[in-house]
Amino acid sequence: MEVSLAYGNHGLTINVPEHSRVVEPHHLKAPEDDHGLVLQVLRHPIGTKPLKEMVKPTDKVVIVISDITRPTPNHKLVPWLLEELSHVPIENVTVLNGLGTHRDQTREEFIQMLGETVVNTVRLVNHHCHEKSELTNLGKSSIGCDVYLNKEYVEADFKIVTGFIEPHFFAGFSGGPKGIMPGIAGIETILTFHNAKMIGHPMATWGKLESNPLQEMAREVNSFCKPDFLLNVALNGEKEIVNVFAGELTEAHAAGCTYVKEQAMARCDKRYDVVITSNAGYPLDQNLYQAVKGMDAARMIVKEGGTIICAAECSEGMPEHGNFKEILKMRSTPKELLEMINEPSFQMFDQWEAQRLAMIQEWADVYVYSTLPEESTKIAKLKATKNIEQTLNELKNKYGNEMSIAVLPFGPFTIPYVEE
Repeated sequence: MEVSLAYGNHGLTINVPEHSRVVEPHHLKAPEDDHGLVLQVLRHPIGTKPLKEMVKPTDKVVIVISDITRPTPNHKLVPWLLEELSHVPIENVTVLNGLGTHRDQTREEFIQMLGETVVNTVRLVNHHCHEKSELTNLGKSSIGCDVYLNKEYVEADFKIVTGFIEPHFFAGFSGGPKGIMPGIAGIETILTFHNAKMIGHPMATWGKLESNPLQEMAREVNSFCKPDFLLNVALNGEKEIVNVFAGELTEAHAAGCTYVKEQAMARCDKRYDVVITSNAGYPLDQNLYQAVKGMDAARMIVKEGGTIICAAECSEGMPEHGNFKEILKMRSTPKELLEMINEPSFQMFDQWEAQRLAMIQEWADVYVYSTLPEESTKIAKLKATKNIEQTLNELKNKYGNEMSIAVLPFGPFTIPYVEE
């Protein structure tokens, strides 16, 4: 049976046995007029007045967007927001790139994300989580950490947060309050949000909003300086807009999560010996750090002691920026990494992704099909494969000719689960 995996910009076709279970998103058709749909929702939002009525011409407006590692269609959403806010002078508008701990975007990347017209006419700001001068301290959270948010955002008269909603491997769902926390938070706040206890919590997993400590902290941090308006979208496997949710932060996000859960989570009757996954193609699979999400989706239905094969192009490497690579170098086994990260005295940004990867590797063997050099896969304690079909044949020696196989062609765009 031929299966096409979302890989890089061009995809990857593999052959798997006929008895393999393929778990895909519902192939939702995009509306003929997504522009009209977004404008309709902006004018009939959930829990607030229409956007245009809420914003005065004299307001300083900040629009928070997600960065280039997310497939949010900012090239559509931002121009359509500006269209609806045409009564506000363009010099009063700032687009704030919610990088969290990620690197700055270049002008060329901003053009790719937003279109040349927006880049040439609107003030763009990259968020810097380490720059205290660019942050405002809003007080202490109930967990005990200081709450730092981007100063441009805090000082704006009207705050809009955008994003897209999908199941998230430790926050339950993306979108909503995550656009602010960790998107435009300070490093101290982000480190608490991603500490070992939070990431290792049993409720910090796909599709869980209630009793999820990360979602609870994200909501609390948002309450210190709440966005005035949310615009989130749901996407299909082709990354097209299929539904839109706008208005009051909590209500609109909850409605979006209910919709996405119905469309993007798939119940399976059993676990499998081998699960083949992707990381949904570019831009989500541009580095190994992001590809952990696709591996974690596969972990949901692979047997303990089973095998995960992840196809992720990793055109940007591990990446070289951030601490992910350095943390992985610190110990020689996943078990030792987890012990180190769980030490109360240990704290480095990016530890959460290393922790989650080690948790997956403690559960199952992990192969990666990518453009990563051999040195990188060794540092990450992964097994490299250059031919997925050949690796499947070799795995028959471990599991037998009747080994059970599941395939997630779009990786974390569909989250499988087993009720146990």
